[in-house]
Amino acid sequence: MATTPQLPVQVSPPEFALSPALPHQIGGAEVWALPVIPPDGEGGSLALGPGAEEAGDLLGLDLLGILEVHKATGRTGEAITVPVVHDDVQLLLLVGLGEQSVTDFRRAGATVARATKDRASVASSITAIATGEALGAFVIGAMLGSFGFHWRSSAPTEVPVARIVLAGTIDEDADDELARALAAGGAGWRSRMLASVPSNLKNPAWLAEQAEELAASAGLDVTIWDDARLAQEGFEGVLAVGSASDTPPRLIRLDYTPRGGTRKTPTVVLVGKGITFDSGGLDIKPPEGMLSMKRDMSGGAAVLATMAALRDVDCRVKVIGLVPAAENAISGSAMRPGDVIRHYGGRTSEVTNTDAEGRLVLADAMAYAVAELDPAVLVDVATLTGAMKVALGQGTGGYFANNDALAGLLADASASSGEPLWRMPLVRDYEEQVRSKVADGDNSAGGAGAITAALFLQHFAGDVPWAHIDFASIADAPAERYEWTKGPTGFGPRLLLAWLGSESPLEGIV
Repeated sequence: MATTPQLPVQVSPPEFALSPALPHQIGGAEVWALPVIPPDGEGGSLALGPGAEEAGDLLGLDLLGILEVHKATGRTGEAITVPVVHDDVQLLLLVGLGEQSVTDFRRAGATVARATKDRASVASSITAIATGEALGAFVIGAMLGSFGFHWRSSAPTEVPVARIVLAGTIDEDADDELARALAAGGAGWRSRMLASVPSNLKNPAWLAEQAEELAASAGLDVTIWDDARLAQEGFEGVLAVGSASDTPPRLIRLDYTPRGGTRKTPTVVLVGKGITFDSGGLDIKPPEGMLSMKRDMSGGAAVLATMAALRDVDCRVKVIGLVPAAENAISGSAMRPGDVIRHYGGRTSEVTNTDAEGRLVLADAMAYAVAELDPAVLVDVATLTGAMKVALGQGTGGYFANNDALAGLLADASASSGEPLWRMPLVRDYEEQVRSKVADGDNSAGGAGAITAALFLQHFAGDVPWAHIDFASIADAPAERYEWTKGPTGFGPRLLLAWLGSESPLEGIV
């Protein structure tokens, strides 16, 4: 019998602390990170933020002169490193803030994190000039820009800076903003980590174990369906997709109830695609198409990570997270092209492509949600179609919605969270393509692939306000860029938490 692989100990994100003192007044920091502000209009000059004058005087450095030598512009993410020999500090980091938008602060945080890996501590006055949500954005950027994953026989090649002190912070709301940022950044980190784990460890049972652990730590109720219960209750979509694997499928359910929640408190249901590896099934993918398929459960990872952080953002509605988890493998028991599946509740689907498996498992979970959970809103999250990547490239996710108010709430959450979405159309003219001659629906209608996939799923949403987030387009980062680290992005939790943690997440809907 094969032994279960053991995941090495992974790196952790930095710790954060607030201080009203400026960097030169904080003892023990190896690095002082100072803000650089671009000229305001033509003919202006660069400016340095709080603590820079005092740092320059203490170290005997002309910091503006150094910026001039380096031809600095103060653009977002620009970082000038200045090694120093001094008892109080080893390195100065002069960081551009561009237009000082929330996005600029998020990117500045990621820039600081990348420039200070393997350091013990940083004291930064960048957030001393932050307003609104910018402090939290800096923290999230620093957390996610620090992310790393390894499975080496030795220690990781680099580790995040251990501690970042947000110096010069006097805002009385900073503690609350920091707490929410740690929740959102931590959820993004968790989602990215789950998506990064290789599939020789990550299977449906392992994912269910992770859900049980996070439920215990986050105070959530948890229910797991094994393959026997799935069969007994009619989840044929999940069972068919997982039928060829040596590791049977699971359905994961997590329940969150807000403080003071009652029977009248409305419920949001999140459904996340949990395909722990996707070979394509009998319609097998080409080799290069399989390389990233350990992350085909990224929608499920986003839902699990979001559920674990709801209490930390004071979510005011009930939320139920469903993750149908299966491995789409190949064997003599694999589902075949031409098979007909009866989903939970009775609707049938003809399988015309075994590599269009995600919508089959989502359909079961969505039908269960509508029939059994009385949702006020239903949102599914998935790496569903390559067509979305063709439409939007690798920097933006797509979403569909049957309700304009819900679409607007998600658009607002996208703008504030830094996880970009673009609304796509539910084109009724393509509905004919989703129909099958032998079943209620065709799982691979082709044509406008992202749209027809959404139309397929819409049948399982019933009359419930529903949104479908297809982020196959941004599930992988091709290179290091600000808070995105190369590999699985862990997309989704920041967006969902910005929405569900808002004052009125169902405004205009109920």
